[in-house]
Amino acid sequence: MYQQHHKLNMAGVLTSAFSFLKFMKLEKASKSKSYMRVALQGASGSGKTYSALRLAFGLTQSNNIAIVDTENGSAHLYSSIGDYQVLQLTAPFTPERYIEAIDVCIANGVQTIVIDSLSHEWEGNGGILEMHGSSTGSNSFANWAKITPRHNALIQHILNTPAHVIATLRSKQEYALKKDDRGRSTPEKLGMKPIQKDGIDYEFTTVLSVDMNHKAVAVKDRTGLFPLDTPFTITEEVGKRLLQWSREEVVQPSERTPQQPAALSNNHLNEYHNAYGN
Repeated sequence: MYQQHHKLNMAGVLTSAFSFLKFMKLEKASKSKSYMRVALQGASGSGKTYSALRLAFGLTQSNNIAIVDTENGSAHLYSSIGDYQVLQLTAPFTPERYIEAIDVCIANGVQTIVIDSLSHEWEGNGGILEMHGSSTGSNSFANWAKITPRHNALIQHILNTPAHVIATLRSKQEYALKKDDRGRSTPEKLGMKPIQKDGIDYEFTTVLSVDMNHKAVAVKDRTGLFPLDTPFTITEEVGKRLLQWSREEVVQPSERTPQQPAALSNNHLNEYHNAYGN
């Protein structure tokens, strides 16, 4: 009786497994359907919003650009760059409100969404850290287990959004305690760190750090377009290069073949002989 029941259970498991496999398929890797996910991180005053908009105009062939503004209306300050729409997002800065804002943009045909800034979802009024701090119960791990899925849902929504997404991230100085020769602990600067969950950079195709001179360096770049630690100015041309890469129109320098002289057509030869003779 047990063996018969065991066989039936195994048969059910195998049937379920094969049913699941019917929905799985392989497809050729291609960037033709990809959308860019770019993060710009920097301190206040580094020009993240302005740079993000210039990048957006390069990525977008039309004016279908929207900026989700959590920075008290600062998005309106750059209207001279071109035509774009602004969605003012106010507190509480919950993941669900960010998701709703993204959905409004998509419903209105927006091709490039600028989220300015994504840091509010982590450290802002009503953001993840405030949620955790106000959670009931003394078990911190249990509280994180309830809140983290909400943050992950927003990140997944950004990744699945059928539009280019540019997110700005506020940065702050990070310190670590280091012991000197006398054994005393003193703070040591480690550099600028984005205000968001650790590892947020893994979710983006390219991460650019903007300094107070408005120069950017790539701290992470899957495209291979930007040499790491080489400063440059973010312009519309940078956005165009990213758009070309996403459409597989860019040939990397190592992949380029030597240029061959173009063959002259009969019309070109006739024009040459008429102008210069034999």
